[in-house]
Amino acid sequence: MNKTTIGCLIAALVVALGLSVCFNLIQTAALLGAESGQTDEVEPLTEKLVSKGQVEALSKIVHLDLEGIISSMSTGGFLEEALPSLDGMKRALEQAVDDDAVKAIVLRVNSPGGEVTASDIIYNAVKKAAAKKPVVVYMDSVAASGGYYVACGATKVIASETTLTASIGVIMESMNYHELFGKVGLGSQTFTSGAFKDTLSGARPMREDEKVYVQALVNEMYDRFLGIVSEARKVPKDVLRNTVADGRVVTGRQALAAKLVDQIGYIEDAYALAKELGKAPEAAVVKYHSAPTFLDALGLSARSTKSPAKIELDLTGGALTKLQPGMMYYLPGSYLR
Repeated sequence: MNKTTIGCLIAALVVALGLSVCFNLIQTAALLGAESGQTDEVEPLTEKLVSKGQVEALSKIVHLDLEGIISSMSTGGFLEEALPSLDGMKRALEQAVDDDAVKAIVLRVNSPGGEVTASDIIYNAVKKAAAKKPVVVYMDSVAASGGYYVACGATKVIASETTLTASIGVIMESMNYHELFGKVGLGSQTFTSGAFKDTLSGARPMREDEKVYVQALVNEMYDRFLGIVSEARKVPKDVLRNTVADGRVVTGRQALAAKLVDQIGYIEDAYALAKELGKAPEAAVVKYHSAPTFLDALGLSARSTKSPAKIELDLTGGALTKLQPGMMYYLPGSYLR
C-alpha cells in the first residue's frame, strides 16, 4: 500500500471522526435542553397564497388539509410535516381562530378515518373553531368513518360527486393463531390478575363472555359516533341506525340524499361558501405550513428527544397501513386487512 493510499485513508478517518463528534455534540445539546426543561418557542405557521383576493384586501380564508389515516402516534423529524398530526391540526385551527384577518376556514378531508380517540380529538378541535368562525369541510376522494366523524364538527360540509364517505361504525380486530401453534408444537402460558386481562389474546380461543364484553365496548363507541352524526346533521339516531349508519360507504350524491352533507361541489365551491359565511367575498385564500429546523429534520430537537430516538425505513411510501391489533378504529373494514 503506497503513501498516497494511506494518506487518503487517514484523511477519511479524520473526517468521519469529526462528523461523529459533531453529531454527538448536537444530540447531547438537544438532550440537555430537554432535560433542563427548556422548550422550543412555538413560532406561528407561515402562510402560502393559494388564490388572490381583491386589491389590498386584508381578509383571508385559511385552507387546511387532513390527509391519510388519523393517528395519535407522532412521527417526529422531517416526516412530521407530511403526515396527519393531532398537534399540528389543533395548532393550525387555533392560529386561524386567533387571527382577526381570517374570516373562515376550509378543511379539506381526504382520509379513510383512523383511531377512535384521535378522530374525536380533531372533531372536538374543529367544533370549537366552528363555534367562533365558519368552518367548511370539503370531502375529497374519501372522507369515511373517522374522516366523516371529523367533518361533523364543521359548520357546513361539501362533498364531490365521486367522494366516498359515511362508513359510520366502529371496527376492532385481533388475530387468532392458537391452532397454528398446535400444529408446530408451540404453546403460550399466561398469568393474569383477572379473567379479562388477556382478552383478545391470539394464543387461545375467545370465550363467549369475552365476545360479549368486547362487543359491548364496540357498541358504546358506535353509539357515541351515531350521536355525533345525529346532532350535527339533525337526523334521529334510529333513522341513521336503520339506514345509512350500518358501516356502508356511500357516494357524495348518496350522502346528500341521506342528509350527511350539505351540498355537492368542488374545492372552489368550498372557498366560495366560506367567503359567503365569513362575509368576506374579497378574501384571499392561504395555506399554513411550517418549515422544520435543522434539529427537527434530524429528530434531535427538544420536542423530539423526550423519548428514545427510533429510526424506521418505510419502503411502501405509506401505502401499507400499520394498525394495532386490539385497538378500536373508525375505519372501513378493508383497511384492517
